[in-house]
Amino acid sequence: MKPNVIVALLVGLVLGFVGGRAFTGSPTTNAAGNKPTAAAAANAPRPNARPVDPTVFKVPIDGSPVKGNADALVTLVEFSDYQCPFCSRANATVEQLQKDYGSKLRVVMKQNPLSFHPRAKPAALAALAAGEQGKYWEYHEILFANSKALEDADLEKYASQLGLDLTRWKADMASPKLSSIVDRDQALAGKLGANGTPAFFINGRFLSGAQPIANFKTLIDEELGKAEALTRSGTPASQVYAAIMAKGVESAPSKAAQQPEAPAQAYRKVDVPDDAPSFGPKDAKVTIVEWSDFECPFCSRVGPTLKQIKETYAKDVRVVFRHQPLSFHPNAKGAAEASMAAHEQGKFWEYHDKLFANQRALDRASLEKYAQELGLNMNQFKAALDSGKFRAKVEADSAAGAAVGANGTPTFFVNGREFVGAQPFDNFKKIIEEEKARAEKLLASGTKQGDLYAKLIEEGVKSNGSAPQAQAPAEPPVQNIEVGNAPARGPKNAPVTIVAFSDFECPFCSRVVPTLKQIEDEYKGKVRVAFKHQPLPFHANAKPAAMAAMAAHEQGKFWEYHDKLFANQRALDRASLEKYAQELGLNMNQFKAALDSNKYDAQVTADMSEASRVGVNGTPTFFINGRSLVGAQPAEAFKRVIDEELKKKGTVAADQK
Repeated sequence: MKPNVIVALLVGLVLGFVGGRAFTGSPTTNAAGNKPTAAAAANAPRPNARPVDPTVFKVPIDGSPVKGNADALVTLVEFSDYQCPFCSRANATVEQLQKDYGSKLRVVMKQNPLSFHPRAKPAALAALAAGEQGKYWEYHEILFANSKALEDADLEKYASQLGLDLTRWKADMASPKLSSIVDRDQALAGKLGANGTPAFFINGRFLSGAQPIANFKTLIDEELGKAEALTRSGTPASQVYAAIMAKGVESAPSKAAQQPEAPAQAYRKVDVPDDAPSFGPKDAKVTIVEWSDFECPFCSRVGPTLKQIKETYAKDVRVVFRHQPLSFHPNAKGAAEASMAAHEQGKFWEYHDKLFANQRALDRASLEKYAQELGLNMNQFKAALDSGKFRAKVEADSAAGAAVGANGTPTFFVNGREFVGAQPFDNFKKIIEEEKARAEKLLASGTKQGDLYAKLIEEGVKSNGSAPQAQAPAEPPVQNIEVGNAPARGPKNAPVTIVAFSDFECPFCSRVVPTLKQIEDEYKGKVRVAFKHQPLPFHANAKPAAMAAMAAHEQGKFWEYHDKLFANQRALDRASLEKYAQELGLNMNQFKAALDSNKYDAQVTADMSEASRVGVNGTPTFFINGRSLVGAQPAEAFKRVIDEELKKKGTVAADQK
């Protein structure tokens, strides 16, 4: 189970035991054996009510329009879109709820204009600008009453009807301040998993869509009962929401890219690299390929099972180890590289066992200590780590794992047959015996031992009905990605805009730099390229490098500095960042002051939040007129999308000049 899911469940349990007793929402008697009061009965679940996840999310409300009493025991936060027909329907429900619950319910509005609603963001800005003059909610109601009339003239007409100062309203609407509020709200929506509209959080609990009012009331009544218990235990009414939020979950569990759907226990084409660590005969009847992470507690639990497999099936099973260090395990990637440095000296499995036995001590000093204990050549071992010799190997394993669906750890493929999790030996035994029988049948029919694994994979994939990896996934929806104040080159009115989300320490990002230059040369005047920052958490120098790049941008040298960073990815410490600035002739006092003050931290963080909102999970990721293209892909992949976009706009493609 993922850590954030565990936290969510614990929070749900903690909040369920308010006032020293379990709150079920439907008591038949109280502690004295009496029937419940009318108030308690009101908290009982309504018939046919839709069940709601118990997870409580941390939903900040500061800086957002609020309607209702500050002492309200229940806070409803709505993420909405003024051009969304479901939102306008839900607005009527929210109004009725406010009438029914009076001072007990407070409503907070967050903006989430969807990319395919072109008038939603202007409407959101118009409402916020009305709010600057104290008329947010009045304007809000007009917008929902006229959701099909949101052109600029319409928005100005509504402002005039409310008696707003139009000059001030227009200036506020165009201000970066209000645009940043919309961006903030959208980033929060993405973080909380509220990707559609309308979306509601009732005291932090998620309710999605324009649902019947009974479903809202079921949840509000339940949360009202919990809040009342908090006040009885001494929490002031004005502090109830803050008390609940203090125990909330920061974000929804991240959803890894989904593989095309395949039958249960589907077979996949799983390669076995010649240099991958393994034990057991190469021509074994059963090959188990494991994707694992040295910092993952579930991976360590499967160690004894693998040893039992080795002892039980010494002649029939080969186990191959491949790396999948997860992004939220900061030491996993370094440990993976260290294990390959041990493998280079013939001690992978011994080192593997030490890492799993010491999962809480995987810093560099500890990695060297384990190598010393195993009698490795320390100069060779340290040189491998210092040079990043095995970094590409680990990243290649990780990419291969993602390609076959091994997005969590541990994931196994038994003769290509998917088998997930730290399962007991008996579960492995069952599938091993089945695969062993399949192998023996092939051998009996004349398959050569050396060809056995390839034949097992081939037949297994055929048995799925079709190879899952051959099915092309549908293209993701077009996103509304604005360039804003990001560094960009190329004409502002270019028919095609490419927005890159990138990381200066990511090797795949550096590989695509020449490709983008080729695209810019071939489509001169037709393509604009903008750069946004997505420094990944396991790249320690990526964020400082991003802020340094923005400090160079301040002096008009972003792209020159960008090229230096990508040309020197292994030297991104502070001294090196200053050296590159010096080489470009930047004003060093100004540059250093920007770094010392973290002047561009907010902009880099805003880019990261936007990346999260639009589904960027890795780098590099590109949006070509809002269409996503993921990875360091060849120029032809970019050209295909660019040419399609140029054709839409009636512009001649590069190869048709």
